[in-house]
Amino acid sequence: MNGYRLLTTEEIQMLESQSCAAEDWTRVVVAEGFSAGYVRNVRFSGDVRLGVFRKDFAMPGGMRKHSGIYNATLHNVVVGDDCCIENVKNYIANYEIGHDSFIENVDIILTDGVSTFGNGVEVAVLNETGGREVMIFDRLTAQTAYVMALYRHMPEMVAALRSVIGRYVENVASAVGRIGAHVTIVDAGYIKNVKVGDYAKIEGASRLKNGTINSNVHAPVHIGVNVIGDDFIISSGSNVEDGVTFSRCFVGQACRLGHNYSATDSLFFGNCQGENGEACAIFAGPFTVTHHKSTLLIAGMFSFMNAGSGSNQSNHMYKLGPIHQGIMERGAKTASDSYILWPAKVGAFSLVMGRHVSHQDTSDLPFSYLIEQQNTSFIMPGANLKSVGTIRDAKKWPRRDARQDPDRLDQINYNLLSPYTIHKMLKGVKILKRLQKVSGVNSDAYTYQSGKIRSSSLKNGLRYYGMAIDKFLGNSLITKIMNSQFSSIEQLREALVPEVRFGEGDWVDIAGMIAPKDAVAALLDDVCSGVLADVEAINARFAEIHANYYEYEWKWAYKVLENEYDVDLATVSAEKLMEIVSRWKSSVVGLDNLIYEDARKEFSLSVMTSFGADGDEEERMEDFMQVRGSFFEANPFVTSVKDHIRVKSELGDRVLEILRNL
Repeated sequence: MNGYRLLTTEEIQMLESQSCAAEDWTRVVVAEGFSAGYVRNVRFSGDVRLGVFRKDFAMPGGMRKHSGIYNATLHNVVVGDDCCIENVKNYIANYEIGHDSFIENVDIILTDGVSTFGNGVEVAVLNETGGREVMIFDRLTAQTAYVMALYRHMPEMVAALRSVIGRYVENVASAVGRIGAHVTIVDAGYIKNVKVGDYAKIEGASRLKNGTINSNVHAPVHIGVNVIGDDFIISSGSNVEDGVTFSRCFVGQACRLGHNYSATDSLFFGNCQGENGEACAIFAGPFTVTHHKSTLLIAGMFSFMNAGSGSNQSNHMYKLGPIHQGIMERGAKTASDSYILWPAKVGAFSLVMGRHVSHQDTSDLPFSYLIEQQNTSFIMPGANLKSVGTIRDAKKWPRRDARQDPDRLDQINYNLLSPYTIHKMLKGVKILKRLQKVSGVNSDAYTYQSGKIRSSSLKNGLRYYGMAIDKFLGNSLITKIMNSQFSSIEQLREALVPEVRFGEGDWVDIAGMIAPKDAVAALLDDVCSGVLADVEAINARFAEIHANYYEYEWKWAYKVLENEYDVDLATVSAEKLMEIVSRWKSSVVGLDNLIYEDARKEFSLSVMTSFGADGDEEERMEDFMQVRGSFFEANPFVTSVKDHIRVKSELGDRVLEILRNL
């Protein structure tokens, strides 16, 4: 019996004397070293396997409990070594329980029939009425979910992908659930058809039904008090606690849901946070954050997004039902009390303030402000490029990646400037120049996408976009030069030639992963043809594309450099390269100076208004300094901007010297 033996007559007698009973004692087997003294008031039904009980559990407050089974009913259960199971009100049925797990004060834990434990659940994301369903499973990535939901124009690929996932779901189906090793389940209510990974903690959950908790030793999962969850997957390192209610949801790695948050038909990927508010049919890409009670996210796609208090959207514009959807591209934010009537599309790293009902598409004007004034949407192109908040966000996201699991599922690119955003800026420049040409340079305002662009905003947008384009292209060129070996201009020209297949043309943001559109298309073709026939192969291909980002980026930049600066890099002179580097240096310093001046506003006297409540101006400034830690020049962010100007200036000078000596 694979290391198990039948109970001896003496052990059966001892167990019965300790108020234990079994339908058939021959179906209860135990490991060598089993001690009947640690099994009391237990009813056994079906086939039961028991491990040894040797260790104590240290409880909060200094109390210790010895492993064993007390006051419980077990039906078709395997209990690993050194577990403690105590006070099960109803029963545990059809489960394998790993070693060193602690289960106490629970109502019922059962697997009923063959279950897939949440794998294969259809989530009606973005469109509540259906049409963009994502099949969730415990190896789902943001990238796979994105193409399944958004690439419905490729029905054969979607069908092939669903078939691949379907085979995976069939393989995880079982009539026996699993609770892993070192798991804690205490004060829980109803747990049915839930697979629990190692080191998970379930404390006070009210109901968990049809789900998988992908906890492990590197990234434990915590499920807290009064949580109610149906049809779900929770990935490693996530916390779901404090009254969260969710149904048909995928919770990605290192997510945080709490404070009575509610969600239905929604996907949350790496490092998302949801508190107090509500989500319905949303695709929350990495780092989507919402903290406020009055905030509703509905039928939208987001990533690197922070929702202000009272943010709201509507997806029910006509009488055909809630069929409308919206997209806020990466880094877009909503201010307090903002409202967007779907359908709409907001450009990357844009700020939305006020109410917007005209269905704008500002995707080709990234880094903009979208502000409502007197029922009119005003667009300020590129204004966020000089914002302290934008730069602060770009720096904080990598630091706030809380994923501890070495097997990171989502591929996340944190770059603020990339072929994805720069390509949009290039299109934005053409749009703004065309508006100038059509309406005249001297117009006070220009109409675009049912919104208005003031003349001053348009001119500033052209300036900001120009600086950002020069900065990015110069960054790519300088990085390539500094990473190459050469001693002549001829050798440098050869070193500059890209060596990868993909990169030219359009780029896409696949839910946090920035990639060439043709590389993604090749992946999807391989899914459709059966070359990529399992979920791990698909995940690996996405990871490979992500790992090659900088090679692909240079392929794109090489072509754009030639077009934008009217140069042939195969015959380029050192003088022309020096000109490009000088433009880069000027743009980097110029943008940093704009950010520097924006930061200065945070230290103005008006910002100090609420400081030094009972004092004069001198005390107000001292109070401000004590709370904020420093004045302007000594502020860590300000010093980092000054350091960035110095470092980049020195780098530019060094590259210019290298080119000068060729």
